[in-house]
Amino acid sequence: MKLQLSNISKTYKNGVRALDDVNLDIKQGMFGLLGPNGAGKSSLMRTIATLQLPDRGTVSFNGINVFENKIEFRKDLGYLPQEFGVFPKDTAEQLLNYFAVLKGIVSKKVRSVVVSKALELTNLENVRNKRVSTFSGGMKRRFGIAQLLLNDPKLIIVDEPTAGLDPEERSRFLNVLRNIGSENIVIFSTHLVEDVRELCHELTIIKEGKILIKSSPSEAIKSLRGCIWETALSKEEIAELPVTHTHLSERFNESGQSLQRIFSKEQLNNGFTRVAEKLEDFYFMNLKSGNQ
Repeated sequence: MKLQLSNISKTYKNGVRALDDVNLDIKQGMFGLLGPNGAGKSSLMRTIATLQLPDRGTVSFNGINVFENKIEFRKDLGYLPQEFGVFPKDTAEQLLNYFAVLKGIVSKKVRSVVVSKALELTNLENVRNKRVSTFSGGMKRRFGIAQLLLNDPKLIIVDEPTAGLDPEERSRFLNVLRNIGSENIVIFSTHLVEDVRELCHELTIIKEGKILIKSSPSEAIKSLRGCIWETALSKEEIAELPVTHTHLSERFNESGQSLQRIFSKEQLNNGFTRVAEKLEDFYFMNLKSGNQ
């Protein structure tokens, strides 16, 4: 199972170049698409989902050109956009039955099995008779996953799915994605590095429509081994660091002291402490490099 993006570019009518010669090969499993707001993540998701055409480039799924075979491709596609609207007066079971009919599942017996399985996979079985309008944000996101699972998709796209969720709801939602990710291609678009660290076997970082790098979380962290330092220098002092020292981020310790995280391959002394590298460091390091 393979999704291949070749030379994808997209410029909107307002002149914004959302995608700039994107090339990616994505295999079975959880794939994280990381980038700041406005980086082009949603534009890329909509393009893969055939909701918009690129100005240039192709997308193929298992060797089939998806833009030339949209109807056939969409049978294997499950897409959960950032904003998912629902019908407020219907129960979860009623809505899923409705969506199943739209997806061509006409047999009432088959629909019953498919809907029950989707509710079970998303941990919504105990609220199947409750109105979706009463669901929490996390439950609505899981309901979104339930509806896209009805046609047993092989490619699943979820765009910023944990934004705005509290820690408990986020954990439940990530567990749902983890359960379905092993047998499918799941593209997980987010600006939250911790989501990718917990879920994905591969990641890529996108900025201003360009792919900066592709890696696995483990290899990404390994590439920074021994190169991450912390110091209590002021922001003014940080600005005067040598070009070989890259300022990554800032955090505060229990005493409220500001600690600056620095990347440097050189041995640093005089107030610098070597600390364990994190995936967040890799993310910030590549965003900084993308500015150059």
